Amino acid sequence: MTNGIDHDAIDEALAGMSRRGLMLGAGMGFAALSGLSMVAPGVAAAHDQKGKYVDRYPDNKPKVGLLVYPNMVMQDLIGPLTTFNILGFENHLVWKDLSPVPTELKISVAPTTTFDNCPKDLDVLFAPGGTMGTIACMKDDAVLSFLADRGSRAKWVTSDCTGALIMGAAGLYKGYRATTLWNVMEFLPIFGITPVHERVVIDRNRMSGGGNTAGIDFGLTLGAVFRGEEEAKRCQLIMEYAPAPPFKSGTPQEADPKMVAAIKAGRVGMDKMVKDAAEAAAAKLA
Repeated sequence: MTNGIDHDAIDEALAGMSRRGLMLGAGMGFAALSGLSMVAPGVAAAHDQKGKYVDRYPDNKPKVGLLVYPNMVMQDLIGPLTTFNILGFENHLVWKDLSPVPTELKISVAPTTTFDNCPKDLDVLFAPGGTMGTIACMKDDAVLSFLADRGSRAKWVTSDCTGALIMGAAGLYKGYRATTLWNVMEFLPIFGITPVHERVVIDRNRMSGGGNTAGIDFGLTLGAVFRGEEEAKRCQLIMEYAPAPPFKSGTPQEADPKMVAAIKAGRVGMDKMVKDAAEAAAAKLA
């Protein structure tokens, strides 16, 4: 295990996939390198010397359904979505309707499809986090029904941050290992989930990321499953993802214990709301 990522689990997941499918994805990617000068921003393409855009993965686009919902944390969505976009996935931002969804930053995200119109068979189902939005989703039968339906057939069921609780409320993580935001980790067992304090956790075809910045780690790890390690490394280089935080305070294990205690104390009311919503959702599942 390196940097909180279980590479043995990744290798096992890669081995379980179709070798032909992996070779097809990687082969098209490397073949497209010839004659290309730089990567176009925000798309799975590059442009040649004449400025023509060339899709690196024209015939191999994993379908991803990304739940978007009011009061989600935008970073939880943007990190994975950026990696999926560079790696040429077919991304669907899914909500009940197409009205813009407000995030915690007061910047809205426009869904691209609805629950009813989202592809039935997804390669990846994903839920981002955001504590207050997560509480609402755990109480929302329409959200949980959509996730349970698509998750029953998706090749990968995934989350970042408190999105793990939403997947738990939909009954999709029961009996699996998962990670989430550190200060709600204690609530995962309510849904029969084994909590793991790691950056990215893989258990069979479930993959979860920790706090919101773990979304990039998660996205690259999942990208390697579909595109191969070299393409995921290329994506990492394109993003210049080389974290070097100015302080050693990013986990409760590293941070000043007084700071950890103060943050927990300031969340008592909100965490009780999380627990109550989780217990109510678990009771419905039972």
